[in-house]
Amino acid sequence: MRTWVPLAVSVGLCLAAGCARQTPPADTLVVGQVAAPRSLDPQVTTALNDFRILVNLYEGLVRYRPGTLELVPGLAASWTVSEDGRVYRFKLRDGVRFHDGSAFDAAAVRFNFQRMLDPEHPFHDTGPFPLAFFFEQVARVVVEDALTVRFELRRPFAPFLSNLAYPTALMVSPAAVRRWGKDYGRHPSGTGPFRLTGWERGGQVRLARFEGWHGGEVALANVIFRPLTDPMTRVAELLAGGVDLALELSPDNVAAFRARQGYRVLEATGPHLWFLILNTRDGPLADVRVRRALNHAIDRRALVQDVLRDTAVVADGPVPAAFRWAHAPDLPAYAHDPDLARALLAEAGWGDGFSLNFLVPRGGSGMLAPLAMATAIQGDLAQVGVQARIESFEWNAYLARVNDGLDGDADLAQMAWMTNDPDTLPYLALRCGATPDAGGFNSGWYCNPAVDRLVAQARRATERTERARLYRELARVVQRDAPWVTVASWRQNLVLRDAVQGIRLEPSFALRLEDARKR
Repeated sequence: MRTWVPLAVSVGLCLAAGCARQTPPADTLVVGQVAAPRSLDPQVTTALNDFRILVNLYEGLVRYRPGTLELVPGLAASWTVSEDGRVYRFKLRDGVRFHDGSAFDAAAVRFNFQRMLDPEHPFHDTGPFPLAFFFEQVARVVVEDALTVRFELRRPFAPFLSNLAYPTALMVSPAAVRRWGKDYGRHPSGTGPFRLTGWERGGQVRLARFEGWHGGEVALANVIFRPLTDPMTRVAELLAGGVDLALELSPDNVAAFRARQGYRVLEATGPHLWFLILNTRDGPLADVRVRRALNHAIDRRALVQDVLRDTAVVADGPVPAAFRWAHAPDLPAYAHDPDLARALLAEAGWGDGFSLNFLVPRGGSGMLAPLAMATAIQGDLAQVGVQARIESFEWNAYLARVNDGLDGDADLAQMAWMTNDPDTLPYLALRCGATPDAGGFNSGWYCNPAVDRLVAQARRATERTERARLYRELARVVQRDAPWVTVASWRQNLVLRDAVQGIRLEPSFALRLEDARKR
């Protein structure tokens, strides 16, 4: 009964609110998004919600092979890397044009990176560019000829190609930036299969097929992204015919649509981690035995099955399993073992139990039913004598609180990351030098010099097999030190009508629509 109540309620909401009931035209796809975009400048925004639109407007030098995290050519037809790992030379595709008619060439590539990286660039003030640090090792971008561009790095930087596949490296039109300046984010021009035709402020975004796309014929004439912030409204619109597909529905509704005729559920596990940050500096969790006890106390499999309704998979360690080449499949897991948890707590001098302050957001991208998860975790901890006091916050306030670092009034906090390379999360959130007072996201104040050495070595390694070995060793060290309780990797979900074809969910979280069609 619980499975079908959300759908029934949604229909009632739709009838009350007058939701759209006409199925969109056969040449138009309507997407139920979680929010309106903040910007359509890929180098300015950091939101997954925006990225889903941007990958249809723009392209980068490299991209991921469909259904994988393997890198393949994009706007670059090919590339070479010097033996010392410091020089990358890209041969660009010929005949590619931006939506505004200007040519894509090596000078355009140089403009894009100089705009982000050079404070003296005349259009650097069109930022800020919060993820420009992905390319901080770039010393020079050299135009060799119209279709050849060379990147010279200060030192070897193994994640460079992966970072080029991230939306921050999507190529914008220099001509459009020069024309629109700081307003470019509302007047985007890329080389992708669709171009912008309308954007209601705070409302829906309309795209049309780009007839001059170099990639070939696109079936859809139009795509509309409708911002529907309430997940129940997305369900209601999907049932009523106001949208063709809806993103990020609740676990209960995903479970319901799996069995509902006329709809399909697409799911894909990507490089996502949902975990608890533990305060390794202050309070009981400064003792590694207590941190290990919490890892054994929490029933991760039950959380995934009962709370998340199998919209996630159990995860171990700091490297998501989606990075198959770098993941350690034989990493010793923390089995659910309350007796062992109680024994570790007694050994640490906490046999009589204690209380913890547990920070929880009320929502947030990738956060996986945070309040329901918190309540279940609270119950698991109570079984071993640990009383967790939940303190909840609105998402932006939560980030401000947690990103400042856990203190004497905060023992553990929920967090989720979606990454594009095994380097990203350890580098930004586990190094000694990544604590909040140093500008990083190591909010639990974890510090092990061995981890720092492994991160640095993996960044410099030019052979992927060596990088993989280093990340697996890093994962074993972090697993032993237990600065987090790693719980799950999200299976992103998309529910669509049977009439919609040619769409797949990507582990990179992209939503590419060049092959989409309706029958």
